[in-house]
Amino acid sequence: MPHRTDILDNQMVSEAVRRALEKWFAAVEPVDHPRELFHAPRAQALKKEIVRVGRKLWQREYVDGNGGNISARLSPELVICTPTLVSKGDLRIEDLSLVDLDNCLIAGNRPRTSEIHLHLEIYKQVAQAQAIIHCHPPYATAHAIAGLVPQPNLLPEQEVLVGPVALAPYETPGTPEFAKTVLPMVQQHNTILLANHGIVCWADSVSHAEWCAEVIETYCKTVMIASHLRLSLPQIPPNKVDELLAIKKRLGLPDARLPRLQSGEQKPRTSSEASLESAKGNGDVKLPLEKREMEVLVSIITAEILRATELRR
Repeated sequence: MPHRTDILDNQMVSEAVRRALEKWFAAVEPVDHPRELFHAPRAQALKKEIVRVGRKLWQREYVDGNGGNISARLSPELVICTPTLVSKGDLRIEDLSLVDLDNCLIAGNRPRTSEIHLHLEIYKQVAQAQAIIHCHPPYATAHAIAGLVPQPNLLPEQEVLVGPVALAPYETPGTPEFAKTVLPMVQQHNTILLANHGIVCWADSVSHAEWCAEVIETYCKTVMIASHLRLSLPQIPPNKVDELLAIKKRLGLPDARLPRLQSGEQKPRTSSEASLESAKGNGDVKLPLEKREMEVLVSIITAEILRATELRR
């Protein structure tokens, strides 16, 4: 009978299926020790993504020196994060650490980022947050220093991926007080300006969090340039903004202009759920899994159900 690790190592299993299997395994058998999870295939994939995005941030000059930090959820209670005092351009997989939501070090050989409190507070508040990036892109950081949010409703990409920009008050970086500055706004904003400091972005993946950083930086830069060409910048018409918000709602992205979820109300859909529903509406329904992958998944689950049944006899 295949072991849990062998199943999750199977190349036929997609990331979405792997996550579903991890949740199912947790319900039928004890979870492996967190240190083992830190070296599992999914953890290795997350580490590689963190290293790749760190170098991208450095190449785009969004971080300098040892600035900036990146993290990603390995499980609901465990987070992989970058170390302190390491340039994101020099980041290596072996530099990363594993912590729990109480900031207890589980695995890793280097001291974790001093701003891990900021990441953990966001993870505690936002279940949708699967990855977080804090960095210092110059144009967005200039707005944060000036204490100004850029004029809204000027570019569609900004309105859909980021939306209205929030500004958190200044606190000393790395302190619990600093981490708490974003709490009043983090559920309605996936990208926040940090006064006199930089920005923080959360998303469903490390790469998508980096997209948010790119979008807000480009937006701040473009608005600054446009304001030199024309003092009063024409905004996207309100009815067209509503169309962008409809797209954003379907993608399940947060926005202060969208109503907060009420108790018992359906949660925002993920982009994959939105895509599937859209396909249904067009009469073109396609299974999210390929037939061959579905067959593998069925055989895996069947084998595991039989094994769990034998263990309980």
